[in-house]
Amino acid sequence: MKKLFASFLLFCSITLNAQELKSYQIYNQSEKKVSFGEMIDALSKYDVVLFGEFHDVSIIHWLELKTAEALYRKKEENLVLGAEMFERDNQIGIDQYLNAEIEAEQLQDSVRLWKNYETDYRPILDFAKAKNLKFIATNIPLRYAKLVAYNGLDTLMNLPQIEKTYIAKLPIEVDMETPGYLEMKKLMEAHAGPNLMNFISAQAIKDATMAESILNNQKGKQLFLHFNGNYHSKEYGGIYWWLKKQKGWLENLKVAVISVAKSEDSDLAFPNEEKTIVDYTIVVPSDMTKTY
Repeated sequence: MKKLFASFLLFCSITLNAQELKSYQIYNQSEKKVSFGEMIDALSKYDVVLFGEFHDVSIIHWLELKTAEALYRKKEENLVLGAEMFERDNQIGIDQYLNAEIEAEQLQDSVRLWKNYETDYRPILDFAKAKNLKFIATNIPLRYAKLVAYNGLDTLMNLPQIEKTYIAKLPIEVDMETPGYLEMKKLMEAHAGPNLMNFISAQAIKDATMAESILNNQKGKQLFLHFNGNYHSKEYGGIYWWLKKQKGWLENLKVAVISVAKSEDSDLAFPNEEKTIVDYTIVVPSDMTKTY
């Protein structure tokens, strides 16, 4: 009987421990734990939501899809989706896919897709297709960002006018007070050499182009849900900062930022290293399954 009771206690212990495993925890700006539903209720009242991600973390991509689905239930046709992972000059191909003018195989031939597209971004694009939603390719074509990284921002001024339509309106001014850029400088200055400002400028032209793409496609009561790497909006920097530069943004545009962080703590406690607390922070286990 004692052995049976001990076995039962062991079983209960294992079961309880398993139940305590968490795949994510959401915190609001006050560092208070909130539910997914509470976050969605609040986000539905914004004009723009910047969802920062770790590109290779599976649970974040699932949460992105669930966020799109939940906000659609709130906003219906007034939801617009967009992402860093698609470049402006590929918009025609995206639209053709959404309108069922081309199949998935043809999309792969006409659009530059990230290596984790099938597992991580296609579900969101297919959701937009199923619900007849706009999906905006917001990012600068990579070739122009590379041009800036190696030769500086001024080289973009020499591009043909048609190519400039894929880039934020020029010229742009890189402000080193922008959250994230100063951090980039500190991280890279030891090995970037004379090209340091070029690399930061390449990041800035991406942020500025994505911000412009969002502003060009968010109208009236619409909510623009944008997916981007965490670095492009964390601490209210990057895309958020470029949106802030636009005249009248405070009066007319409500922007929320979702950031992500990793934790080794089983309770997924709020990370102490977060400097500027954004609207919502999603903490995931540091050993969460990767998609690549």
